Amino acid sequence: MGDVPDNAPEHCPGTKSEQAGKSASCQGCPNQKLCASGATKAPDPAIAEIGIKLSTVKHKILVLSGKGGVGKSTFSAHLAHALASDTTKEVALLDVDICGPSIPRIMGLEGEQVHQSGSGWSPVYVEDNLAVMSIGFLLGGPDDAVIWRGPKKNGMIKQFLRDVDWGELDYLIVDTPPGTSDEHLSIVQYLSSTHVDGAVIITTPQEVSLQDVRKEIRFCKKVKLPIIGVVENMSGFVCPKCKNTSQIFPPTSGGAEKMCADLNLPLLGKVPLDPRIAQSCDEGRSFLSEVPDSPAAQAYQRIVQSIQDYCSNRVTEEQSAT
Repeated sequence: MGDVPDNAPEHCPGTKSEQAGKSASCQGCPNQKLCASGATKAPDPAIAEIGIKLSTVKHKILVLSGKGGVGKSTFSAHLAHALASDTTKEVALLDVDICGPSIPRIMGLEGEQVHQSGSGWSPVYVEDNLAVMSIGFLLGGPDDAVIWRGPKKNGMIKQFLRDVDWGELDYLIVDTPPGTSDEHLSIVQYLSSTHVDGAVIITTPQEVSLQDVRKEIRFCKKVKLPIIGVVENMSGFVCPKCKNTSQIFPPTSGGAEKMCADLNLPLLGKVPLDPRIAQSCDEGRSFLSEVPDSPAAQAYQRIVQSIQDYCSNRVTEEQSAT
């Protein structure tokens, strides 16, 4: 849980719990008196600060996946590249995968460092209109491990949102780790005072992935995070020679299409496997600009257009409501 201090006992009920400071497990904890006073139940002042900081960001999109290895960071990076291809738009990509930050490599920014200015941390720029922030820029090298408990990871996410000089943005893309744990609770909590357009959920066709994605969808519903839609990644392999499609990961239970129909969610699209996507990511280049006419790149462009339409429609709906 994100509200359990580093020095808490094993069965800590959490600082926001009604049992905080009162349960048997609180005996001997250095935080017991503070928790029992009720002071820890007050809203984190950082939430309001982040609300002010991000008031100049028009659209905020979270990229989630229940399962690791489904191409979530790859999708986040290419979503950012595609949005930034319109040079009139300002785009930023925030990597909150604290323990597995792959965005610096995918965006071709390994070895870059964050600089401090009077207005906060300065993000690293890929293009004049595409900024990136990741804990990978704060490590000594790409092989350094981040071995942190939940509260420290949450503190870093808070700093990314509150202390980075994002400036005025059209889109902020947040790349999250797999699952539904500390980082996800933190990002939703810290963004609660801002307008979040919603989440894009990434899956692959096989049931072992969909099973975890359903948990992610339930998480979104529990925390009242709108779902923009689902992307089925690695959806078949299109042979570059004969153009026939082979199912490398067979959709044994109907794939994302059936899941979305069952749960009444939009399927934004299916991205076929293409070895050149992995190669582009390893080399820190945009697959969309490298092979723009490939079936995968065209699928990406259709998905990105659907996300842009969703964001525009939400703005229109909110303006009509006021």
